[in-house]
Amino acid sequence: MLSALAILTLIGLTLASPAHAGEIELGPRPAYLVGQMAEGPLKEKLAACIGRPAKRTLFSVSHRGAPLQFPEHTEEGYRAAGLMGAGILECDVTFTRDKELVCRHSQNDLQATTDILATGLAATCKEPFTPAAGDTPATAECRTSDLTLAEFKSLRGKMDAADKTASTLEGYMNATAPWRTELYAGTGTLLSHKESIRLFKDLGVKFTPELKTPVVDMPFDGFTREAYAQKMIDDYKDAGIPPEDVYPQSFDLEDILYWIRNEPEFGRQAVFLDARRGLDPMDPGTFSPSMAELKEMGVNYLAPPLYVLLTLEDGRIVPSAYARAARDAGLDIITWTLERSGPLSSGGGWYYQSVSPAIDGDGRMLEVLDVLARVVGVKGVFSDWPATTSFYASCMGLE
Repeated sequence: MLSALAILTLIGLTLASPAHAGEIELGPRPAYLVGQMAEGPLKEKLAACIGRPAKRTLFSVSHRGAPLQFPEHTEEGYRAAGLMGAGILECDVTFTRDKELVCRHSQNDLQATTDILATGLAATCKEPFTPAAGDTPATAECRTSDLTLAEFKSLRGKMDAADKTASTLEGYMNATAPWRTELYAGTGTLLSHKESIRLFKDLGVKFTPELKTPVVDMPFDGFTREAYAQKMIDDYKDAGIPPEDVYPQSFDLEDILYWIRNEPEFGRQAVFLDARRGLDPMDPGTFSPSMAELKEMGVNYLAPPLYVLLTLEDGRIVPSAYARAARDAGLDIITWTLERSGPLSSGGGWYYQSVSPAIDGDGRMLEVLDVLARVVGVKGVFSDWPATTSFYASCMGLE
């Protein structure tokens, strides 16, 4: 039988309301990560904070909910992120066939992030499931823009995974990485953008919606890219959300400039997600537009992947030229994504590529986080498990 404490914890995750907005539970992972650190002043500082009450901070930004263990962009994952102290939650925004906005990382990822292939709606998929054969990988592509909002809402979110070597549909769908879990994947409630706004407001957090690049040709049935960008902001205005509580994001600089020109109160906090190809983090000559030019355009927030902000100097993790140039231009920096790489024993993979020789275990994650916060001066860090960033921020007294 479940203990009374376990029952209360489950209620907090599934029935959270404004009354739960101030409650924060970090769980065992921060203590585990501290335990993996090398001995030194940082470990001593963080170890002294284990078990202390944590506070909600804007430094702790939830990336797609809590997808280290919960299906991404689902109500359950968002509630878990709120419980772990994230001060800002993210809804990646795309649209349905009836031009309703929904929370999904990509317009064409339903085959990997939902159960659509196991439902009657599989018939709507742009590409039906085709099993792997020889050297040809398994394929499928299912789009939100081929579903109505009601059809989208009938699906169940699952852990983001697809096995392209699979010869069966079951094998293709059941591909969750071993360092993640299926323990919390039994429900996976999908949300419209408007529903996410109501939920986040109830949880007492701020908002960072990301306008996703459409995979369909625009205009889509008369729906222009500008109308799409405006509709996302209008949802916050209609809900009475103050502009200062919203950090709209996009990888497309034109979206950022649209908000700066047409919705300046929201554009003031628009976040340019910087993943420009050909950009060398150590060569300012490749920064085009330059940091100063971005600032002159009205951009105030810049968000590159975390490896772009870091480099190694005599074996130590230090800020990159990119990080220094952004700071010198007066740009506020946010970065992504912590807790998305699995175990860090072999260099950390893509997110740690600029400092991989120094990454030899999970405890290094908190060292990287410390350099990002104290030396680079980032304002926030996206994490797939917000307890980690909430713990660090609370211990260090960050806002």
